[in-house]
Formats: sequence, structure tokens, C-alpha cells
Amino acid sequence: MLDKTVTFDRLARFMPVFDWGRRYDRDAFGNDMVAAVIVTIMLIPQSLAYALLAGLPAETGIYASIAPILLYAIFGTSRALAVGPVAVVSLMTAAAIGNLAEPGSPQMLTAAVTLAFLSGVFLILLGVLRLGFLANFLSHPVIAGFITASGILIATSQLRHILGVSTGGDTLPEMIVSLFEHLGEINWITLVIGASATAFLFWVRKGLMPLLLSTGMKPRLAGVLTKAGPVAAVVLTTFVTWAFGLSVNAGVRVVGEVPQGLPPLTMPSFSPDLWGTLIGSAVLISIIGFVESVSVAQTLAARKRQRIVPDQELIGLGAANVGAAFTGGYPVTGGFARSVVNFDAGAETPAAGAFTAVGLMLAALLLTPLIYYLPQATLAATIIVAVLSLVDFSILRKTWTYSRADFAAVSATIVLTLGLGVEIGVTAGVVLSILIHLYKSSRPHMAIVGRVPGTEHFRNVKRHKVEIDSTVLTLRVDESLYFANARYLEDQIYDMVASRPGLKHVVLMCPAVNEIDMSALESLEAINERLKALDVKFHLSEVKGPVMDRLRTCDFLNHLSGKVFLSQHQAALELAAKPS
Repeated sequence: MLDKTVTFDRLARFMPVFDWGRRYDRDAFGNDMVAAVIVTIMLIPQSLAYALLAGLPAETGIYASIAPILLYAIFGTSRALAVGPVAVVSLMTAAAIGNLAEPGSPQMLTAAVTLAFLSGVFLILLGVLRLGFLANFLSHPVIAGFITASGILIATSQLRHILGVSTGGDTLPEMIVSLFEHLGEINWITLVIGASATAFLFWVRKGLMPLLLSTGMKPRLAGVLTKAGPVAAVVLTTFVTWAFGLSVNAGVRVVGEVPQGLPPLTMPSFSPDLWGTLIGSAVLISIIGFVESVSVAQTLAARKRQRIVPDQELIGLGAANVGAAFTGGYPVTGGFARSVVNFDAGAETPAAGAFTAVGLMLAALLLTPLIYYLPQATLAATIIVAVLSLVDFSILRKTWTYSRADFAAVSATIVLTLGLGVEIGVTAGVVLSILIHLYKSSRPHMAIVGRVPGTEHFRNVKRHKVEIDSTVLTLRVDESLYFANARYLEDQIYDMVASRPGLKHVVLMCPAVNEIDMSALESLEAINERLKALDVKFHLSEVKGPVMDRLRTCDFLNHLSGKVFLSQHQAALELAAKPS
């Protein structure tokens, strides 16, 4: 019995389904089924719409929502994350493969599944090597700016479907210019359908739930009906288009024939040329998708005092993308809106996602003939209403108030994404975030400190009334010391010593120093030798244990002209008593 338990525990480390699956019961099944029904209703029109946004046939969205969900249920750790096509990743997919082939062509589909495959392999490698921390280089302000700009791009790109015109462009200026050039081609029937669907969906999102609750309807049922709003728009506009023959008589563009059946088995390309073209996009899509998924998963897990394992999430999302690659899909990730819906609907385990996949299988088998006359304008309205909730310009005000450096990164990300495209925008955001971090850490905050009268506390002389000894300079550095800031530390100490002719002791106070790398060690040695030549002793205080352990592995301490003090108070007492 013990051996079996140990085996399950080992399996659960790599496949969390063996963890939650052992405790699965009837109550969890009931809650998961309810959540699956609600999410399936929401996901059908969303999947179709996001596939068209990616420049792929509508059925690709459904295919990308079946195998990936099942695989994430096996390998993922979040109980509520709903995996599938999302707006931002769909836009990035369109940017990555849009110029490689004709929309809807076999070459385009091959590029899409190859992109999903590369993204999945990259995510799995990050998870196996436990490199999830690399996503931390994409700061929250940059992510917020990128998503805001992407929301604007996505909404603008869908206006052509609302207006019924053929336009182009990958950037905001290009899209706007193209829209103005084709205003004379507006299909007014399409515009009425698109505008009506958009207005209806906005009303559903904001007003239907309060209306239903005011009638005494139970919250759970009211929630289901509200989430079914997009389905109602799909059914109504499809019926009207079919009944009046609008696709033939009025030129209303419809989804057209959608293959009926389960997802096909597909094979990604292994062409080195195609891989070279797509690998950069795959990496960006992977990182953006992972950050978005983990943010949502951690937020929802915290509400139930659960936890997720980021490195295992990488494997779960990687498996989902590999699954999409072999079943006719394209890159997927955890969606914010549908995950929140899944959570609010009462999902207890990832089995809710598996049940959703079954629902989508039935839709692929039974419902696809019914969407032949579905207007593309309705799907565009679905996308516009969904993505406008992502647009949040308040991040500009917040960063301007709190951090001008972050404001610069956010602004640059938004402007470059809108003006030059999603890949350049997010890449610039990442590079700016890293450069700003390096600049800040290369010029760490340093403070000359003195004793607060009557205490053992030492504080910044510029902020507090403190006691100082003219023969002792105590400098507190509030950053780990490494190659980027080592020379800055040297320059600061030399300048301070040069301006204090009576100085006998320099104490480097290190309570915030978590690491000293080799470059910084060489700088400390140089400081020690230069101060020794000036007949000034160099001391350290409040050095952390791990840092001290590293220093003991070299001969720096043997050549140190001064001492290493346990506390700054001890250093002040001893150096005041022995000033020379």
C-alpha cells in the first residue's frame, strides 16, 4: 500500500491529475459539469472569432480548444485555468504567419501548427530546466502596456468586418489609413448587423445580469444566461442572414462551410527555413502566454488558498500547445475571461476543462453545419467587446505618478506596438525593462549614515538628525554588488574620501547586500589598497552569512586593512574609541 502511495506521489509531481484525481468525488463532478456547460457556451463563438483574428479558418479555433484543454488537465496545476485561443496570442499568431502564405491555405495551416509546436517545445524546455523565472524579465507595466495596445489593434482590425470592407495593415496607422480609403465600399447591411451585435453584446455584458437578478432569478441561472449572450447573437444574426439570403442578395460575408468532424491529425513542418522564420515569434508568444496564464492562475488559486507550480505550468501549457500542433490548432494559453467564468461557475478541478473539451467535440460533430450563414460581423463584434475590456490607460497615470522609468517603458511599448506591430512592441518593452533595471542597479542607492541619538540605529544623514564622527565615514549600499555597479561604488567612495581630509576609517555597511560577484570583489580589493595607501582603514559591517561564506573562500579578508563588524553599532563603538 505504501509503495502504491509513493508511486502516485511521484506521478503527481509530473502529472498533477494523479493528485486531484485521487480525491475526485460526486460533488466535484457536479460543479465541474456546470462550469463546463457555461464555459462551452462561451467558448464556441469565441473560438470561431479568435481563429478568424489569427487569419485562420473558423474551425481552427474549435480544434485548438479540444486536445489542448485535455492535455492541460493532465499536466497543469491550476484548478480553474481555462486553456484555449485568446485574443492577444491570436493577434501575435496573425503577425507571425500572416505574410507566409495566403489566408486559409494549407501552407498557412502548416505554419500555424508549426508555430504551436515550437511554442510548446520551448515551454516544455523551460519547465524541465526550471527556467520559468525568465518570464519575470517582462515587467507588469510592460505587459499591461502591451495588452492595452494589442486590444486597440485587435478592435481596430475588426472594424473592417463590421463595415463589410476589405482593408489591410498590421499597425494602427496602416489600419486607419486603409479604413478611410475604403469608406466608400461600406456594406450597410453588414454595418447594421455588426453594430447591432456589438451594442447587444455590450448590453449583455453590463446590463443583463442586473436585469435578470431584479426579476428574482437565481444568480447561477442568471450567470448562465448572461454568458450565453454571444450565443444568442450568433443564433439570431445567423437566422436573419439565412432567412433573408443576405449573403447572396446583400453581400454579407459569412463564415461559410466549416468541416464537420473531430479535429484532424496534423504534422508540423520540420523545415529549417520555416523554423528560422517562426522561432522568434514562438518565443515571444510563449512568454506572453505564460505570463498571462500564470497571473490568472495565481490570482484564482489564491482565492481558494490553493497554489500553482509555475515550472509545472510551463509543462502543462507546453503540452497543450504540442497537442494543438498535432490536431489542427494554433498557439493557445490560459484566457483571463474564460478562466474567471470557469472559476465563478464553480469549477473544482481541471476536469471541468476536460468536460468542456467533450462539449466542443460534440459541437464540432453536430453544430458546424448550422454556422454556415454566421456573419463575420457578428464574430468581429464578439472580439471587439471581449478585447476592449483589456484596454487600460490608467497604467500610464499610475506609472507616471510612481515611477517615470516604468512610465517610459509602458509608453514606448504602447507606441511601438501600435506604430510598428506586436512583435517589435513587446520586444522593445522587454529590452527597455531590462535596460532600466540594469541602469537602476548600476547606480544603487547609497547613503552616508550616522547614529540616531540615544539608540543603536543608524540612518541616512539627509533624512534624520544623527550623530557622526568626522574621522569615520559609514556608507550604506542598498543593492547587491556585481559587475554593473562595482565601478560606481569605487567612484563614490573615492569622491567621498577626497572631500574629507581628516578621515581615518571607511565602513561599508552591507545589510542589503545579498551577493558580491567576482567583479565587485576585485573592486573591494582595489578600494582596500587605495585607502591603505591614504592611511585610511577599510571596514565592513553587517555582512550577511552567505556573503561572508563566499568572502572566506578567497584571501580578501586576509588583506583587509580593517575589520568585519557584526553590527554597525559595534563598529561605531570600537572606531570611536580607537580613531587611528
